[in-house]
Amino acid sequence: MQRKAIALLSGGLDSTLAVKVLLEQGIAVEALNFTSPFCTCTGKNAGCKSEAVRVAEEFKIPIKVMHKGADYLEIIRNPKHGHGKGMNPCVDCRIYLLRKAKEYMEQSGADFVITGEVLGQRPMSQRRDTLRIIERESGLEGLLLRPLSAKHFNPTIPEQQGWVDREKLLSISGRSRKEQFDLAEELDVKNYPCPAGGCLLTELSFVGKIRDVFDHSDELNLRDFRLLKLGRHFRIGRRTKVIVGRNESENELLERAIQPGEAALRWKDGKSPLAALMGESSPELLERAAQILLRYTKAEPGAAATIAVTCGDTGTEFGTTNSMDEAAVESVRL
Repeated sequence: MQRKAIALLSGGLDSTLAVKVLLEQGIAVEALNFTSPFCTCTGKNAGCKSEAVRVAEEFKIPIKVMHKGADYLEIIRNPKHGHGKGMNPCVDCRIYLLRKAKEYMEQSGADFVITGEVLGQRPMSQRRDTLRIIERESGLEGLLLRPLSAKHFNPTIPEQQGWVDREKLLSISGRSRKEQFDLAEELDVKNYPCPAGGCLLTELSFVGKIRDVFDHSDELNLRDFRLLKLGRHFRIGRRTKVIVGRNESENELLERAIQPGEAALRWKDGKSPLAALMGESSPELLERAAQILLRYTKAEPGAAATIAVTCGDTGTEFGTTNSMDEAAVESVRL
């Protein structure tokens, strides 16, 4: 009887190798990939799933893509096991993913779960003690196999039962990637663009923006976190933010992200980026958004300016003066 494993597949090197090692042993593998607005592996509108899907297609294995939802945002806001240096709840995040994997394992008739985790590679979530906590709190004790570091741990049920040959598993540990690169060469694994992964929550330059969303939202919305990768952000009201695009690609993405009741602003008298007024609106807030927008145009200081506003299917215009200096703009920039 062929045994089946559910693999957490990010598309990065470690998870790719973990899948390949099990496939070499004749295990049927189904990949599970989680998308997040905080992934930095790929572009602003692609997401990690594109790499995971590519790997799954190359290995000819099925893949299911799941989206981390509002429940995940609450974990970021208040993680049981705390944050890292940024807003990263790495231990709680792994527990969250593996609980979802356990549910899917049971639904799909799989026997166990595998990950690309490496002992000692990540300082917060891949220490021996935290790996035990993650396994226990996810409900996968004995059924969570980490092929790249398996020989550093007690044999799992798949090893004890002979479903997996322990002698063909690895004993990789630490932060060096040399053994992974050598293994990739040995197993003919190529095209791995994101060997270490990436998470916006760990980037200190984004912590202020992330906290700002939590502090100014009555209801958490994944859209607001996805937009953190785009443009320049300004907090101009308790429930109002302005985002100014930095290029035409960002302008288009911002325009598509605008929800009913929100507005897009452009300077009508010359070439202009798009300013998205997110959240609550009023004439005073529109005026302030316009002033911020004009700082990123060639409008002369003190000059009269016409601002075009689009809200849903309605377009209007109003006049203003380019009178907000750089210091005032920077005072509300996130």
